[in-house]
Amino acid sequence: MSHIKNRVIVITGAAGGIGRLLASQAALRGASIVACDISEKELGNSINIILENGGKAIGVPADVTNSEDLHKVAKAAIDEFGQLDVLVNNAGIMPLAFFSDHAKANKAWSRCIDINFKGVLNGIAAVYDQMLQQGRGHIVNISSIYGNYPTKGGSVYGATKAAVNYLSESLRQETQGKIKVTTIRPTAIPNTGINDAIINEAASMGLMGANAGNFLERANTLAEGKAPRSWANSDDVEYLLLEPELLVEQILYAIDQPWGVSISDMTVRASGDAFVV
Repeated sequence: MSHIKNRVIVITGAAGGIGRLLASQAALRGASIVACDISEKELGNSINIILENGGKAIGVPADVTNSEDLHKVAKAAIDEFGQLDVLVNNAGIMPLAFFSDHAKANKAWSRCIDINFKGVLNGIAAVYDQMLQQGRGHIVNISSIYGNYPTKGGSVYGATKAAVNYLSESLRQETQGKIKVTTIRPTAIPNTGINDAIINEAASMGLMGANAGNFLERANTLAEGKAPRSWANSDDVEYLLLEPELLVEQILYAIDQPWGVSISDMTVRASGDAFVV
């Protein structure tokens, strides 16, 4: 039995990466999708993918840092589909940088706070009243393992994700029995575009801690094309880098539950990764 079928799911940051993949996969399982993003052209491409595969979806251009925009998204969901069951706060950027990079990182850090934290808060506020009126709802907030513990180079990004964790748990306690709340903490996911915002590549090494040397060796092995097949095999415990499709599968698993079952917190990582948090 599918519990996703016929649910109306709002997804932020749906113009590409994890958001686009999640929207298309949820639609294939019978959900009605309300996709939003600041990039109108790419958002249109996401909607076309769903419609071409026989799914139901609408796209609403929106900037998650603008509370009014997200209220318009919520209204569009209700006007089009009559309800609003799930919100996935997926939009986010990752401007990793050291404090010594502050001159060139300052604007990106400010936008990171606006998108990663205020954007999540704006999304919650936009759907809150409707979900309470319906008598049920589900909010999924995409956090990160960066929010688990401070690391060198992860200061601002990690702080926004730690804030999302705190916000999610507070919301869960306030709305228990009314709105389900799930926090998803992914490991690093290649090929999703989130790495494009990194200010200083060296800042990403803080997540490796004592494993940094080992990680660099394996990265060089991968670059030389000499990596064992096990590193790319998700059925092997040495699996190194989590593919986006596998993260999306776990997000969908958290959504695809009876209304009486809530998966409140989930960390998703490749079993062989080198991250210390």
